[in-house]
Amino acid sequence: MIDIKIIRENKDIVKENIKRKFQDHKLPLVDEIYDLDLEFREVKQKGDNLRAMKNEKSSHIGLLMREGKKDEAEVIKKEIAEANDEINELSLKEEQLESTIKEKMMMIPNIIDPSVPIGEDDTKNVENEKFGEPVVPNFEVPHHADICARLNGLDKESAGRTSGNGFYYLMGDVARLHSAMLSYARDFMIDKGFTYCVPPFMIRSDVVSGVMSFEEMGDMMYKIEGEDLYLIGTSEHSMIGKFKDQILKKEELPITMTSYSPCFRKEVGSHGIEERGLYRVHQFEKQEMIVICDKEEGMDYYTKMWQFTVELFRNLNIPVRTLECCSGDLADLKVKSCDVEAWSPRQQKYFEVGSCSILGDAQARRLGIRVKGENGTEYVTTLNNTVLATPRGLIAFLENNVNEDGSVNIPEVLRPYMGGKEKLVPKN
Repeated sequence: MIDIKIIRENKDIVKENIKRKFQDHKLPLVDEIYDLDLEFREVKQKGDNLRAMKNEKSSHIGLLMREGKKDEAEVIKKEIAEANDEINELSLKEEQLESTIKEKMMMIPNIIDPSVPIGEDDTKNVENEKFGEPVVPNFEVPHHADICARLNGLDKESAGRTSGNGFYYLMGDVARLHSAMLSYARDFMIDKGFTYCVPPFMIRSDVVSGVMSFEEMGDMMYKIEGEDLYLIGTSEHSMIGKFKDQILKKEELPITMTSYSPCFRKEVGSHGIEERGLYRVHQFEKQEMIVICDKEEGMDYYTKMWQFTVELFRNLNIPVRTLECCSGDLADLKVKSCDVEAWSPRQQKYFEVGSCSILGDAQARRLGIRVKGENGTEYVTTLNNTVLATPRGLIAFLENNVNEDGSVNIPEVLRPYMGGKEKLVPKN
């Protein structure tokens, strides 16, 4: 949610930003908010004037009574009673206007950074840089489900019976590898100075609406029936929500945290759930990083964060690239975002394994997260980035570390988490 002052002072900036995001259907909202805000401020000013008048007159009643001017005092009491009725009406109207303005403001996209490429959808995203050589081996790389099958490591059939399509059982060495990757990602971020956290896996609706746009909410979140609770789609949601309605001290910033959680997503849309493999599923696990900082530090942390993910994947022998998200591919709360994509030697193309985003003060403004400095309080800047999400990370690992005989090499960084194993050997 942007600062309403921007609409008050320069509507054209907001409208141009909406056009750059190819959301022209939202253009009328800007004028609607502008007019509602004018009305709100008029109503508020009238109410404030009446309250001031009421207080002034009330202070005279006691004096008039002591002077025996009872009739004059009664006249003032009547005026105050009438003022109270009008104040109550104005207060109600003020609340209604404020609620309507907030609802419409939450539909206005954040002001994107000037460096964001302009484009309608993800087909216009721009490759930034490649890290590692995208090798195609001299043998046919199997589908990751087949690699897992040879290791007796995947059972989707049983998961279909227990939970339905989009779920899975990981077993044996594959399950251990999955956990090893997450444990390594956790320790990797702790070594970078981030505080480790395991957050709540369910959050209330006011936190959900604070961390994401309405459009995302319906397509992603699972709601707990009969409860004001949602299963998290990423631990970023509860990690940022941790600071809801807090006024932080300047010396507490920056706050750098890394969190583990299972994640649950409906995955509603044309892409659907993958029948065979693990690329698009309803449940996965993730190591996340979030930063809360001053506005001036935001872009520096943005760069550091995606670089951490690149470093981690390279330590796992996985070539990656970064892809700058264009304006039409940015979620409404984001100022700037890039995807980290891993190389698939089987498909001979890259696929998304993580995303790094800076959101300015959009989440902070919705959730009331502020910092107290020398010049009063101001909203903080929030950032989030995927350290490792698996099974997608697992898919990238298996494809890039599998051998022609079906065995899978274990990089040195993972061996302490795999009981010292250097290789996984097929059982089938």
